[in-house]
Amino acid sequence: MAAKRTAWLKRAAGWSAALLVLAAGVVLAANWWLLSRTQGRIEEDLLLCRAAPVGIVFGTSYWARGGGRNPHYAARLGAASRLLRMHRVQHLLLSGDNRTRYYNEPVTMWRDLREENVRDSAMTLDYAGFSTFDTLVRAREIFAVDRALLITQDWHLPRALFIADALGIEATGCAAPTQRVSGEWRLRMREWLARVATLGDLYLWHREPYFLGPPEPLQIAPAGG
Repeated sequence: MAAKRTAWLKRAAGWSAALLVLAAGVVLAANWWLLSRTQGRIEEDLLLCRAAPVGIVFGTSYWARGGGRNPHYAARLGAASRLLRMHRVQHLLLSGDNRTRYYNEPVTMWRDLREENVRDSAMTLDYAGFSTFDTLVRAREIFAVDRALLITQDWHLPRALFIADALGIEATGCAAPTQRVSGEWRLRMREWLARVATLGDLYLWHREPYFLGPPEPLQIAPAGG
């Protein structure tokens, strides 16, 4: 009996190890493919970012987990306002989570950008950008965006660009300059897994956005408007 149990445990350990190796291989292969398809369209220097009619700003929490202002949030808004002033974009689509009356990413971004003298006519708020996928589907289906500059961190841009490609949005990425922060490795590790999930969303279970609604094509005012 003891010998059978030992043999069973060895087989189980062998299968577990094989599954772990297979899972790691899937993660690495998916990330390699996604990165290889998008890396050439990510610009690290704001001055060199390709112009587009619309800049899509992806929402994130104003506050960092450890307290204080989230540097990723600050970097995205700083990049967005600079790109608007440099006429790299004509209009900003501020897309984020609006899950409760006390948590509203688009309104928070709008208020902070107004303090940077960004005019209201240059901003549209998307209250149902609950995820990167939802933001981009809504940009196309609700706001009729077919060409855009995606504004977020460099580690987030490959997934965002890949989704945009799948949706038929002509997009390039502009990396918001952000200093490394404590615990950022967790975000990057999570992003590796999110890229794998994205392939499933697009090609396996054909994910749908949480909420759509009626079309609201963007009204893009002239630069002096």
